[in-house]
Amino acid sequence: MTAPLIDPFARAIRYLRVSVTDRCDFRCTYCMAEHMTFLPKADLLTLEELDRLCSAFIGMGLRKLRITGGEPLVRRGIIGFFQAMSRHLDSGALEELTLTTNGSQLARFADDLAAAGVRRVNVSLDTLDAEKFAQITRWGRLPQVLDGIRAAKAAGLRVKINTVALKDVNEDELFRLVEWCAEEDHDLTFIEVMPMGDLADRLGQFWSLADLRARLATRYHLTDLLERSGGPARYLRISETGQKIGLITPLSHNFCESCNRVRLTCTGELFPCLGQEEASDLRGVLRASPDDAVLQQAIRDAIARKPKGHDFDYGRQQEDGQKIGGQMRRYMSHTGG
Repeated sequence: MTAPLIDPFARAIRYLRVSVTDRCDFRCTYCMAEHMTFLPKADLLTLEELDRLCSAFIGMGLRKLRITGGEPLVRRGIIGFFQAMSRHLDSGALEELTLTTNGSQLARFADDLAAAGVRRVNVSLDTLDAEKFAQITRWGRLPQVLDGIRAAKAAGLRVKINTVALKDVNEDELFRLVEWCAEEDHDLTFIEVMPMGDLADRLGQFWSLADLRARLATRYHLTDLLERSGGPARYLRISETGQKIGLITPLSHNFCESCNRVRLTCTGELFPCLGQEEASDLRGVLRASPDDAVLQQAIRDAIARKPKGHDFDYGRQQEDGQKIGGQMRRYMSHTGG
């Protein structure tokens, strides 16, 4: 059962994104509804169950583990989970343990994360304007996030800023965001908003990164880079600042051909593809049997159903908004950011 995980299209699965909670202290407009009904605690995997699942994946060749949510740092006891996962870093079985966060709790936990072997964090930040930040996140406060980013940097964590490109929202901040990241020595990746949840909102927010790149080129000299990090980003270099900028383009230029990742929800659903609805229930298998061989076989069966590519497409909608394909009904927070 230690043979590597290979999907039907000969892609080795080396990267698992794990949501540890559906809860968040923000309500970002492109991620979840303002008034969410969260899952009962009994539906969530315990931290011990998450450990067992992640360890099963690592035993089958997984090299990168990213912890997501919701907001992962609002889950009680989560630092203990990171500490437990660090044993796989120490053994060399796991290459990287990271997390994606909104930054609100980083000031509290940055030192503990660094001590557990985390070396970098992705912080979701779509604006440097405090008023606009409050509008996008609904409940968030920009100073709290900036304090968290400073704490992460002080703890020795490498910070990557993830910015969702939002039409008519942060278009006017493009150069400010780029230059702030250059000044602070943060990596920066732009992401196209995906058609998940309430499509009416997504349609108005979509800003193609092809257009964003063209705007960057009006001020900077850009060079496309061939390097890949194992994730979905394509990279370019800005000559004037020396920065490497990532572009994640699920709509305008999909990255499916090299996809090496799967996503596990906080309820134990394994999604082989973010942009497809099919999922496998690993919680039921996990709770039905203590035999890890049974769990590993269920994982292999799920990977065997990984599709060639996602189904995201804003254009496949009728004028009255009737869904005919290309939209995921679940919110991003359900699968994990």
